[in-house]
Amino acid sequence: MHRKTQFSIKNSGFLSTALLFTVTLAVVVLLGVSGYVFYLMARLPKVDRLADYKPPIVSQVFGDDGTLVGEFYLERRIVVPINKMPRKLIQAFVSAEDSNFYSHTGIDYLGIVRAAFKNLMSMSKKEGASTITQQVTKSMLLSPEKKFSRKIKEAILAKRMEERLSKDEILYLYLNQIYLGNGAYGVQAAAETYFGKNVEQLNLAEISMLAGLPKAPNAYSPIKHLEKARERQAYVLDRMTAEGYISPAEADHAKKTPIVLQPMKKVNNEQSAYFLEYLRMQLEQKYGEDQLYKGGLKIYTTMNASMQRAAYNSLRKGLKEVDKRQGFRGPTKFLTEAEVAAFCNKVEDSIDSATLITGETYQGVVVGFNPQKGEALIRVGDRTGFLSRKHMAWGGRIGMINHYGKPEKGSKGLTLGSVIEVSVVSPDSNKEGAQFALDQTPEVQAALVSIDPRTGGVKAMVGGYDFKKSQFNRAMQAKRNAGSAFKPIIYAAALDKGLTPATIIEDEPVEYPDGAGGTWKPQNYDHLFRGPVTMREALTESINIVSVKIMEQIGAPYAAEYAKKLGFTSPIPANLALALGAASISPFELTTAYTVFANKGQLISPYFVTKVTDSDGTVLQDTPPPVPVPVIPPETAYVITNLMQSVVTSGTGHRASLIGRPVAGKTGTTNGAKDAWFVGYIPQLVTGVWVGYDQGRSLGSGGTGGQAAAPIWSDFMQQAVLSLPVEDFEAPENVSFVLINPRTGKLAREGTAGAVMECFIKGTEPSSYDESTSPQISTDP
Repeated sequence: MHRKTQFSIKNSGFLSTALLFTVTLAVVVLLGVSGYVFYLMARLPKVDRLADYKPPIVSQVFGDDGTLVGEFYLERRIVVPINKMPRKLIQAFVSAEDSNFYSHTGIDYLGIVRAAFKNLMSMSKKEGASTITQQVTKSMLLSPEKKFSRKIKEAILAKRMEERLSKDEILYLYLNQIYLGNGAYGVQAAAETYFGKNVEQLNLAEISMLAGLPKAPNAYSPIKHLEKARERQAYVLDRMTAEGYISPAEADHAKKTPIVLQPMKKVNNEQSAYFLEYLRMQLEQKYGEDQLYKGGLKIYTTMNASMQRAAYNSLRKGLKEVDKRQGFRGPTKFLTEAEVAAFCNKVEDSIDSATLITGETYQGVVVGFNPQKGEALIRVGDRTGFLSRKHMAWGGRIGMINHYGKPEKGSKGLTLGSVIEVSVVSPDSNKEGAQFALDQTPEVQAALVSIDPRTGGVKAMVGGYDFKKSQFNRAMQAKRNAGSAFKPIIYAAALDKGLTPATIIEDEPVEYPDGAGGTWKPQNYDHLFRGPVTMREALTESINIVSVKIMEQIGAPYAAEYAKKLGFTSPIPANLALALGAASISPFELTTAYTVFANKGQLISPYFVTKVTDSDGTVLQDTPPPVPVPVIPPETAYVITNLMQSVVTSGTGHRASLIGRPVAGKTGTTNGAKDAWFVGYIPQLVTGVWVGYDQGRSLGSGGTGGQAAAPIWSDFMQQAVLSLPVEDFEAPENVSFVLINPRTGKLAREGTAGAVMECFIKGTEPSSYDESTSPQISTDP
């Protein structure tokens, strides 16, 4: 009895101790968890600021006619108020993402239990339980870290948000913030991206398709995976029916409604990329990254959208022509049969259209041959088509070798697995039957700048073939020798020294000390010598020796200083070689210098931005056109223009005459054909084109300014002048026209054989007649 009592007392003491320990541990854990929660609560961001929150929105760039020409953003978002969103759109997102949204207070406990049960039954995470409110807190208030602490923060903030914001305010944030695929953030951007509509114009079929995207924007993209998107759309419509938002009949009708994917015409940032990048650097420096990429600035520029598009297309077309003259370089790589599928899958992922686009270039893989038809079977992503002999003729005789692997050394033939570039002649139907043409990305580069000489507004600028591959802006940053395109500046300086278009100069072999103990013997491009020629003929035919002699006569230091007046900021060397363009300058600088000739001797500093406003319309910057500064006499500008008209009508720049109106311009080609130039103008527009390799190698056959640069200039200007009236160059009062003998430079009498009208600055006309010839006597009755 005594022992039993003793054992009972001992057992009772043990239980009491265990109970005390458990209670103490529970209290400690509770205090620890509570402390941790209070610690997290103290460090959480304020929910109040969401009431005035403005989601990051796109800054827009506009051209000179108000056309949208570009955008700056981190997330492409166009904010739309909740009252502009269709009620059914809101109901669709609520049904699909958070059916208890209107009844819960931030956390859907029933949803958590339901999701946990489903996940447990499937032994995987099939369903989440985050409410719309939690999704907003996750994307707008918290970092993307995947920790347990973040889930606690998310729950606390969701509760706080529900206390401080109305349900409509939460939906406003959610529907403007959410990512919906294809670069679209928010429902308005998504409506534009997929259907080319504003959000209030969407029908139920389109609404339900958008509402299915948040779960997996890429997997359910109607552009890439229409069938999967349709399945997800059906799920959303069924959920809306279950929630009582629509009737079964409405759901069935929406399921049967054809989905027309018609993306709103996107701003083609690609064709304006170099122009926009130049703007971006200036604006970011002035306004900061946050305001530029998130602040919804409106940036008004001098760009003309039509001219910019023409510049981009003409430059790319011209470079392909120059490149193809050098021949086909062969496939870019060779795949084994096992590598083809993975490569094509990557290509398919990069294609964001239902069918291939006519004229666009894609990477294709040779997967078969048809010897009877002389065709190669090409696979582009998931699509197939044919490449015929006709459409690869520019590449010469290209062999078709029916095995995988590289061809014999030195051969540029196509084997199975060859990766080549192809352009689309006719698109595919159901991913089959496309017709391709052999293509290749040019290695040669170019730049084009076009400026309104009367205002200084830069109308178009392209700095290379492909901005994605090279952000180096050759229009602004490349410093290249200008060759003969610099000669008009030397000739203008000579006119101001008293020389005239009729001045006779001997084209003959010459040599000069080179400063290193040797001699420099300038040569003409054609290695011919013409004897006595006028300055007009010398510029028209781009005779090098005459230019050097003119430089020798007027003095290199004078010529270099004269050039600086025309706006050059790069160093201008004061030596005789400057007569042949031996100055490293940018296309932008040289084009700016030519605006002086087009604008009657006045220099206007080129500019890009006319006005900037913030998202509320407040003007942050208002730039009036720069004030013109007279830098050379207007009569000098006219006479040099008149001389350059001869270059176009009967000289090296004849291709520029295709635009069918008065044009002045000058070609330029440097030693070894490393640089090709053409700078030309009409009274309202000055355009400069440079073509060359970044590595400074020869352009090869057809690499002169007249053959490589002038065709790009002409193609661009034919499109650019469509909106401009035909104007002639206006002669100032201080210019006279007299009849001369171009062989002697002296005055000629009426009827003299070969006599021509020549223009002069008044007071510089020839004073004596050429007595070696006599007027022709008419024998007509």
